[in-house]
This record gives sequence, structure tokens and C-alpha cells, in this order.
Amino acid sequence: MTKRGTFIVFEGLDRCGKSTQVARLEDSLREQGHRVRTQKFPDRTTEIGKMIDAYLKNTAEMDDRAIHLLFSANRWECASAIERDLKEGMSIIADRYAFSGIAFSAAKGLPFDWLLTPDRSLPSPDLTLYLTLPTSETSNRQDFGEERYESVSMQTRVREQFGLVRERVERGNESTNTNVDAGGKKSGNGEWVEVDASGTREKVQARIWRVINPVLEREKGEVGRLWVD
Repeated sequence: MTKRGTFIVFEGLDRCGKSTQVARLEDSLREQGHRVRTQKFPDRTTEIGKMIDAYLKNTAEMDDRAIHLLFSANRWECASAIERDLKEGMSIIADRYAFSGIAFSAAKGLPFDWLLTPDRSLPSPDLTLYLTLPTSETSNRQDFGEERYESVSMQTRVREQFGLVRERVERGNESTNTNVDAGGKKSGNGEWVEVDASGTREKVQARIWRVINPVLEREKGEVGRLWVD
């Protein structure tokens, strides 16, 4: 029987180093013989992704609720492939996921509970790594400010909302740890771990490895369902 792959998500503020660490982790896992691929969200290569790209680059305008639903639809476009690959033994590293969708939209004042609904039953990650870095540092990094959400005030609000997202993830895990939904799928939102993203790339990678190794070795059951409780 094929051992299920591991679903790992990287979250954090813009320019906190997520994409760099995603690429480094992919290379390291491949060197160790793991089957692995990355998945970036939003996926700007799809038709929906192209609409999101235009919005983020300020070349198109859209209602806040509408763009939230498009971000969610973009994740659903990839959901079947994610679940299939995990079942076939491939690990997946996602650069952002549903948690970003909630944090960024909540930072614009949309109702938190409403924001959860479009992503309900998406494949849930086994592990979410939230990279922490002061806004004063991320805002000084190269290319900060090129896209719509990259302002200090917005990023500060997003940081606050990520704290609420973490609370919701952990509360959901407490109530759904052993639950199975009507479709026979295990619920639960996966483990959430904060990682200090300050220092050199090598130091950050070492911190990440200390968290990831036990998760990679753990026996995994069926792919869980997000926000099912």
C-alpha cells in the first residue's frame, strides 16, 4: 500500500521569506528521495488566477467579497490534484493556502465566519508553518509595495488576523480530531507551528527542519477536510 504524502503549507506576511523556504525545502526533500512538488497560491496560471493577478497588480478592481470567492475558487481548481497526489505518495508544499485568504479578507473588515465557508472541505494540510517576521523588516525588503496588499497598515492588520486564524485552527482541531464527516472524510485543520523567520536562510531552514521531520515520519490516515466541525 502506498504511503500517503505529506501536505505542508507555508504562511506569513508578504516578503517574509516563504517562497525562498518553500524552494529550499523542496530541494532538500527531493535530495532525500521524497517525491515532492510545490503549489503556489494564488495559482496565477489559470483563468481565475489571471483575474486575481490583475487585481493584485492594481490593473483591475473588484468587490471585496467577489475577490475572496475568486481566491477560494482558485484553491478549489487545484484541490482534486492535491488530494490525488497525496494519496499516490507525493508530498506537496504550498506557498500560501486558505488561511491567507481568511487573514487578508478579514483585514479588510469582512465577517470572519463568512470567510470560512467557501473553503470548507478543502484538503487540510498536515502542517502549517507560519513564518514570523516584524513588519518593519518585511516592509524594507526588495519589491515590497509592488502589489495591492503590500502596505505597512494592511500587513499589520493581516498579522492580527493570522492570530485569529491560528486560534480557529486549534479550536477546530480540538473539536474535530476524531470526527468523520458524512462523506467518510476525516476532519481537522492540521498542526499549526510558528517559525522565527529572522536570521540567515540557513538558520531559518534549520528551524523548519526541526518541525518538519517528525511530521514526515508520522503515519498518516486519510486526507482531512478543512473547517469541517
